[in-house]
Amino acid sequence: MTTPGAQAPGVVLPPIRAVRERPQLGFGLGLRNEHFQDVLEQSPKVDWFEILSENFMVAGGKPRHYLRAIRERYPMVMHGVSLSIGSMDPLDQDYLRALKQLIGEVEPAWVSDHLCWTSIGGHNSHDLLPLPFTAEALNHVVARVQQVQEFLGREILLENASTYLEFTGAEWPEWEFLAELARRSGCRILLDVNNIYVSARNHGFDTDTYLAAIPADKVWQIHLAGHSDYGSYVIDTHDHPVCDQVWALYQRALARLGQVSTMIERDDNIPSLAELVAELDLARATAAEALGNWQPAARALRA
Repeated sequence: MTTPGAQAPGVVLPPIRAVRERPQLGFGLGLRNEHFQDVLEQSPKVDWFEILSENFMVAGGKPRHYLRAIRERYPMVMHGVSLSIGSMDPLDQDYLRALKQLIGEVEPAWVSDHLCWTSIGGHNSHDLLPLPFTAEALNHVVARVQQVQEFLGREILLENASTYLEFTGAEWPEWEFLAELARRSGCRILLDVNNIYVSARNHGFDTDTYLAAIPADKVWQIHLAGHSDYGSYVIDTHDHPVCDQVWALYQRALARLGQVSTMIERDDNIPSLAELVAELDLARATAAEALGNWQPAARALRA
């Protein structure tokens, strides 16, 4: 069996395709409250920031003050964890209204959440739980994505979540389910390269088989992050720098997908802003090598 994270000898990744409709933001970071003041004082070499939507769904307060100030200087995207797109619970209309209001204030380049479910019987588990990859689940999620997109008046991006168990009744592998969901619902994909690596290690699939199935024109953003490696299993903890194997997978992803806006997530053991910017420079260098001295687009999506 091919070692997870390594390229499968029998898999040939298609060449880069020009995707005209994909916006290009360059290289970004997740905006965390530890760095609010530093961002304003230092104006770091960051092309854009991703905010966690739920952190700003309250009126007023210091977070909203910093959000407005930083948004005046940098493009932003919004990333959520509570849409629960795969749940059997009805869509949370209060949540969607608050999300739409925040979208109106932030004017993000795009809005994303996870391909998962978090709620059952009105209770939020606060965990990104995996879906059964069946026809029934696909039809259910497609319909819910279309409802959300109609309500928000825009496409959303859905991210592949890291997983630690699989349903025995699955009819497709995750990558085929995600690709078909994007084609049928019209949503875009936030491709988390670290999550591909984590899930491949946990379940034993080949990472390049995953990449080869993803429609390049649907991928608008890439996540990079660190994880905790326990040998026989891996947990997506966002508390370490990006490891060498994920950098290599990122390079192969770009060779497959072309230029994609990329950001680094860090949610625990958060280092200084300068250290994260240095890691972001490594992402730039990795992308340049993958794409033949490619440089970020000069144009920025600002208010």
